[in-house]
Amino acid sequence: MACRTLELTLLSASDLRGVNLVSKMEVYAVVYLSGDPRSRQRVATDRAGGRNPAWKDAAAATVRLTVPASGAGSGALRVLLRTERAGLGGDRDVGEVIVPLQDVLAGAGDGPTAAALASYPVRKVGSSMTTHGVLNLSYKLGGVVHPDPVACSCKPSAQAAGGDRTMAYLAAAAAAYKAAPPPLYGYHQLPPIPQPVAPMGAVASTGMRGSR
Repeated sequence: MACRTLELTLLSASDLRGVNLVSKMEVYAVVYLSGDPRSRQRVATDRAGGRNPAWKDAAAATVRLTVPASGAGSGALRVLLRTERAGLGGDRDVGEVIVPLQDVLAGAGDGPTAAALASYPVRKVGSSMTTHGVLNLSYKLGGVVHPDPVACSCKPSAQAAGGDRTMAYLAAAAAAYKAAPPPLYGYHQLPPIPQPVAPMGAVASTGMRGSR
């Protein structure tokens, strides 16, 4: 399945929900494709803005994700805003933004696009109705890349690449994501990253043998 790079840059947020009772909020973001924990990327922490953070270092506030080339039924991008907190309990959720990929990809054509500005309401995590604050961002798309029919991975052609730094996933993962997109809302926390399965020898050495 054809895919392309989505480059998203966080600019600023305003009037976020205050979740720190004592200390000033130091807000960062985790950006990922809904339903794909492997795509998670962190945006640097803003330590000065509190409830109104501004990411002035564009490089530290930019993520690149591989998305389906077509917007039809392609799910959403999630931007989870969090604040750093030292001590008991650790970091805390501030809110999240849902960016439907269909909106981003609509009418884009096959070539790279110029950067576009957008603003989205910040929702309470797990709620589709309660909003508090606004997130401002920009995004642009790389050219459409067609998968290698043998390797089934997103490899840019010489024409489509053109300096575009594509962070390729397996096209099979993108196809599965498109076939069964997850619901837009409902995650109260990030899905855990799958852990490797222990080899049989390791299981036996922990006490399985001798159970006769």
